[in-house]
Amino acid sequence: MTRTGRPVGPATETATVVLTAALDLLLAEGAAALTPQRLHAATGVSRSTVYRHWPSPHDVLASLIDVAPLGPADRNGELAHDLHAEVDLLCDRLRDRPVAALLQALTAAAAVELRHRYVGDLLAPFHDVLRAAGVTTAQREDAVAVIVSPLLVDALLLDRPTARTRAHRAVDDVTARI
Repeated sequence: MTRTGRPVGPATETATVVLTAALDLLLAEGAAALTPQRLHAATGVSRSTVYRHWPSPHDVLASLIDVAPLGPADRNGELAHDLHAEVDLLCDRLRDRPVAALLQALTAAAAVELRHRYVGDLLAPFHDVLRAAGVTTAQREDAVAVIVSPLLVDALLLDRPTARTRAHRAVDDVTARI
């Protein structure tokens, strides 16, 4: 049985307009600017629509995570090559303003579960590569931490470019031990 009424989610065009404006506000002013009132003012989308689908900055950040692009790296099935490719891709993502700004906003907003979800999405390709190579769960957790943690510290806490060369050395160290 179908139910009449409002759709569950926003129309695609509406979501695109609102989330594009949300990203612009996030980059310019931080997570505090992601209020329904500001989104309405920036987009012209009706207040009721904005409130219904994104009632808080937390909801806007969650929607931004949902649409954050995470394209695949150039993998060939060889462990070291694939980890190096993932390092390059992650360094590029952390260099790009939207990814770093979203991570910083999630940290500043104390949105712990959203931050865990987004960082988990960034770490998943490393886990996938190591899992495909037959690396145990414990070794995989340690390897990902050794490779990725310094990159996240650079981008989030020290607000500096990621140390790509150091990350590649970490990949070499990890693959030598596995």
